[in-house]
Amino acid sequence: MLSLQDTFITKIMSRMDREECSREKKICRVTYVGGGVNFLLIIFKFAAGLWGQSSAMVADAVHSFSDFVTDVIVIAFVRISGKPKDVDHDYGHGKFETLATLLIGVVLLFVGLGIAYNGIRTIIEVVRGAVLPSPGTIALVGAVVSIVAKEILFRYTAAQGRRLKSDAVIANAWHHRSDAFSSVATVLGIAGAIVLGDRWTVLDPLAGVAVSFFIGKTALGLIKPSVDELLEKSLPQSTEDEIVRFVDKVEGVHDIHDLRTRKIGNYYAIEFSVCMDGKVSLKEAHDVISKIDDDLRRKYGDKTHVMIHVEPLPEQE
Repeated sequence: MLSLQDTFITKIMSRMDREECSREKKICRVTYVGGGVNFLLIIFKFAAGLWGQSSAMVADAVHSFSDFVTDVIVIAFVRISGKPKDVDHDYGHGKFETLATLLIGVVLLFVGLGIAYNGIRTIIEVVRGAVLPSPGTIALVGAVVSIVAKEILFRYTAAQGRRLKSDAVIANAWHHRSDAFSSVATVLGIAGAIVLGDRWTVLDPLAGVAVSFFIGKTALGLIKPSVDELLEKSLPQSTEDEIVRFVDKVEGVHDIHDLRTRKIGNYYAIEFSVCMDGKVSLKEAHDVISKIDDDLRRKYGDKTHVMIHVEPLPEQE
């Protein structure tokens, strides 16, 4: 028969599992919305680019396609990261969410390089005497629609990502905004080519190259923190200082040292040692450590991994 304490712990763990399941469903719902919008934009932008003879619009459509691919990546990896810890993964599966963010960044980087290559090649052909067709109005309309749709999608996805504390969702939101930025460059290039005439049709591939820089900048901004996390980089110094100040305020605790921190998906892992009066009873020491553990979880989230090693004050060893 379970004790009262075991029953209480079981209920808490069950509630946490339900909350994690709910979080996973909400993340998938947000990503489904983005995926649906991206799918419609892909069709519309490819059609507008081909019909309007605009290489910048086609490049923009390719960017939206990469956005759609990352939606699929987020859904797949968040489902994995939401699994509870098991015998083979004592710290859970949170790193899969970080891996998803890294893959989004890598996809973006290659998309940006590909668009830049094609745009520069076209510009070189124009310099050598090639004549580009003037883009049609439909291409301009497609770019404007893309800007409005993707900016709305960015604001919605970013807000949900912050509320759900999901780096992968926030990363996907910035992918939406990079698509909106690329469409701004597309609008400028297409509009310039239409208004200024055949001599300025080179503005269209120039806009495609400008799009690639937006994409590359966003990609590097996603790749670096993801690599840092996968390589077990410590939490920011400001966060570690906050943890030290927080623990130092607890009565009976002295000299917090050997602090180690890292990020696992959307939660923190915190480990450190503290000194306590060697004359206190084991129960008193346990109660103090349990309070620190509970307080840190309340401050940084229920899934925070906390490991505290207790040592007697040096003079009492």
